[in-house]
Amino acid sequence: MVEAMLRRGRRRDASRMAAAAVDYAAMGWPVCLGAHLRTEAARHPRSGTATHGRVRDPGRACSCDRIGCPAPAAHPISPAWQIEASTDPAEVGRWWRERPEANIILVTGRVFDVLDVPAAAGTDALALMDRADVPAGPVALSADGRALFFVATRGAPDDEDEWWSCHLDCEPDDFAPVSVLRWHTRDSFVVAPPSRSGRGQAQWIRDPGEHPLPDALRLLGFLADACEDVTV
Repeated sequence: MVEAMLRRGRRRDASRMAAAAVDYAAMGWPVCLGAHLRTEAARHPRSGTATHGRVRDPGRACSCDRIGCPAPAAHPISPAWQIEASTDPAEVGRWWRERPEANIILVTGRVFDVLDVPAAAGTDALALMDRADVPAGPVALSADGRALFFVATRGAPDDEDEWWSCHLDCEPDDFAPVSVLRWHTRDSFVVAPPSRSGRGQAQWIRDPGEHPLPDALRLLGFLADACEDVTV
């Protein structure tokens, strides 16, 4: 009975993941397959019946099977993710039919960039923007406690000082006012809702279907103010 319920729950989660991935592609947002947690049914110590899902081996928590993966369930499956990312809903739907447990990776620096701050700073920044009547655009909360502000991409400006590339989530070294902020542009990605990791599930707090992408520089001042007192 419990095992059947777990299977139904996994199928329901997989269906939501596939539908979300197809929706992102239909919006023109580049999507690729992401790793997921390797779980198994936990057993009651006396009855031996299944109770809930758990990580199989903390040392191999990620489906990539890398021992000590530094970002379990939070990276693309393929090393060629930048080339393979697609906005074709049919192709994306086929990917998730073949890998229903895969998390969703969104590639930045093409249609949108992402300004990524600690969740507490993101909440404060949203309050500041609302009081100033400044549209925040789509905003998500990641499973690892970050607020993701989706903004119109700045592309590849002639002046390289106007942006920094966040290859695999690096942080700028020369932008002290927002030292806890990550700006995902070219060569980067984010894990999109409703993806899961060991810390929980990503979710939207400002839906992308209802909030257009704003200009990054208009939001940056609010995020800088909110980040001033944040320590990580």
